[in-house]
Amino acid sequence: MAYSGDFSTANSPISAELREIPGEAFPRLTPEMMARIAPFGRRDQFDGGEYLYEVGDREVDFFIILNGSVDVFESDGHGGHAIVARHQVNQFTGELHHLSGRAVLVCAQTTASTSVIRLSRVSLLRLVNAEPDIGEIILRALILRRARLLEFAEGGTVIVGSCRSGNTVRIQTFLERNGYPYRCLDTDVDHDARAAMETFHADADSLPIVVLNGVRVLTQPTNHDLAEALGITERLNSSHAYDVVVVGAGPSGLAAAVYAASEGLNTLVIEAVGPGGQAGTSSRIENYLGFPMGISGQDLARRAQIQAQKFGARFAVAEAAWRLDCTCYPFGVHLEGGNVVFGRSVVVATGARYRRLDIPESQRFEGKGIHYAATSIEAQLCEGTEAVVVGGGNSAGQAAIFLSAKARHVHLLVRGDGLSDAMSDYLVGRIMQSPRITLHTRSEITSLAGEGYLSSVRWGQPGKEESEHTISNLFLMIGAVPNTDWLDGCVELDDRGFILTGYDHDGAPNGSLYATSVPGIFAVGDVRAKSVKRVASSVGEGSVVVHSIHGWLASNPVSRETADRSVAFEDASGNSL
Repeated sequence: MAYSGDFSTANSPISAELREIPGEAFPRLTPEMMARIAPFGRRDQFDGGEYLYEVGDREVDFFIILNGSVDVFESDGHGGHAIVARHQVNQFTGELHHLSGRAVLVCAQTTASTSVIRLSRVSLLRLVNAEPDIGEIILRALILRRARLLEFAEGGTVIVGSCRSGNTVRIQTFLERNGYPYRCLDTDVDHDARAAMETFHADADSLPIVVLNGVRVLTQPTNHDLAEALGITERLNSSHAYDVVVVGAGPSGLAAAVYAASEGLNTLVIEAVGPGGQAGTSSRIENYLGFPMGISGQDLARRAQIQAQKFGARFAVAEAAWRLDCTCYPFGVHLEGGNVVFGRSVVVATGARYRRLDIPESQRFEGKGIHYAATSIEAQLCEGTEAVVVGGGNSAGQAAIFLSAKARHVHLLVRGDGLSDAMSDYLVGRIMQSPRITLHTRSEITSLAGEGYLSSVRWGQPGKEESEHTISNLFLMIGAVPNTDWLDGCVELDDRGFILTGYDHDGAPNGSLYATSVPGIFAVGDVRAKSVKRVASSVGEGSVVVHSIHGWLASNPVSRETADRSVAFEDASGNSL
């Protein structure tokens, strides 16, 4: 199918100010712009019917058409394809993966003898930053093209499984957080899903499966399996010591990546799931500066990632940090898959996670009715039913309001006497005025029940009669547990596990606000002790910490000994990326 017309639906992956103006996704550059672009690339010639690139190719060049034309299409793996666009004279190929070097999602094939200007990924980034007016046209087009793929995906990646399954939700979340187009066939209601199970010889015990290009089948894949199979992981140089290794891609980590990369520091971001962190689960943030209509946490994170990539930052996604070695320099960040990356400085931005319910049955319903995020994926599960949100902070308030648009009714449970102490006033007002949200103060959940999946929740006030409700979706947004287990005792923590900061470069107190007890290792955002748990403050910390990083790097210049140490360590460990 060819994509045309307006695609600004309620579920569009881009926000209102990025809605497409006709022609912006496939602009035609002026002759004057073409002349400025020419020095960044080289001319090349292709016969009709030649592929410029195919689905799955990495580090694909960027092509600008001088004459001839190029068709771009999705492949279904069986020789069929859905046409996405036809690029003609002074138009260009590409979408967001051209910025990162990840595996591309589409094929490009000449329709006739075609001459082009071709730019490598490095040359493209140099062009985007050196010629801002051209760069804006290119970046906007790449973003809009990805939005079209997300909105109208036909072939490519298909998930087959029950939408109530925690594994299915996890896979959907991983793909959405990484801006990867897919279709989901729900085996509970979709006849196409049952046909797909027969075609790929899948039984109920093997679900969910992920079908790639109609050919390859992944059975209950992990996030890392998916990332490898789809080419979302980037190929990194294990013998290279990065100036900055940022661990975590929430607001603070993304801000650190943008500012570090924009100031010329060689930057790598390590992220276990996908950009956004806890903020990525927020359906709409309305008090973030510069977005009067609000913005979803996922959209904000996606923009920040593109911004960081524009300046040359690299992202290692689905690569959870397992251990930090602070006994060597450069520091070694060991990843769960067994690889190691090295950094002359490390920014810990791993944030915090919500607490789990302290009742015996809760573990049984993890991924089977208990949720820790309220995005469009979870909201669909609540359509026409009642749901419960537990928590009194902004995240819980945003979730209650967002879910109330889909659910028949939302119950909001808090332990305290009300909401005003921990929640923004605009959220409190909306909750109190909504006929579809009921606030239950001084209330706690006492038991959960269900066979296979959650089906009922009991709650009440201490010392008073409890009530039981038919509930199949429970959202927990209570407390905060810092993600610091992987630090392996490297830095000083407070009694709750948050990272203590404020040390100078000698490891003594009263130095940089974001410096940990180990010189060269910094902490920002929710993982830092005494930080303000707000998106804006996290972004501020991530941007300001780069000043301290510059000071550290200036006092610890690169030497042959420093550069070779990571190589020697890599050789000795036998690991490579």
